[in-house]
Amino acid sequence: MKNLSKLVFRSAIFGSMMSAALATTAFAQEAAADAPLKETSMLNKWVIQGGVTMIPLVVVLIIIVALVIYNLIELKKDKFCPEDLKVTLLQLMAECRVRSAIEVAAGSPTYLGRLVAYALPNVDATRPEDLGRDAIEDAIADFTANESRVLYKWINMLSLCAQISPMLGLFGTVQGMVAAFATLSDAGAADPSALAGDISVALLTTFWGLINAIIAVPCFYFQKNIANAHVAECVGTLQEMVNTSINVVNAEAQLARIPEGLA
Repeated sequence: MKNLSKLVFRSAIFGSMMSAALATTAFAQEAAADAPLKETSMLNKWVIQGGVTMIPLVVVLIIIVALVIYNLIELKKDKFCPEDLKVTLLQLMAECRVRSAIEVAAGSPTYLGRLVAYALPNVDATRPEDLGRDAIEDAIADFTANESRVLYKWINMLSLCAQISPMLGLFGTVQGMVAAFATLSDAGAADPSALAGDISVALLTTFWGLINAIIAVPCFYFQKNIANAHVAECVGTLQEMVNTSINVVNAEAQLARIPEGLA
């Protein structure tokens, strides 16, 4: 199901890119045919007059929206640390039933389930004082490092979109200014009507490049913080499970060190 959702997501991205490219091209051709008209629509005024550079900017905007929606779906808490699984695993570890906890965790596709199934086999019953905590901590570090590449892949794509959008806008700005100076050179005078199209390219591409970045940057940090919080909760739950078992195993020894009263 996970591979199918990724395939559907990628197909939607590709279809959106193709649709945006075809639609923008059609709009540009329609605008060229209707050039003599003085009254322009909002679409023509704010998008089409930006020229060809608007095509990649619109495509990037569609990708940003798709990534935000996809990441919100993937970052649901139920996919990381569901409460029912958390309570069940804590109860099993409170009874020192490590193998049962591993079996329950292995049957769950969640982040916590996979983490517990990966780390708990490192429990060392021959070391009742800490149950091999060092090996468990190393397993947690290995698991989180390996999972981070998959977990943050699509979140980091938002950062890439945020960085590339202003550069695309700057490219359109330079393109418009070069065309404006070429128009001045050919006409030999500053005719506002002749420069209007070139100035539209220069300004609109910068405008939409900044709009893309303004949307992508907050969403990137917001979703990255959500992912970090979910991972931290899963790691904290596993550590709590291990501590619970250690306290149960060493309960009598701990009580023996506590005085009954003071003389």
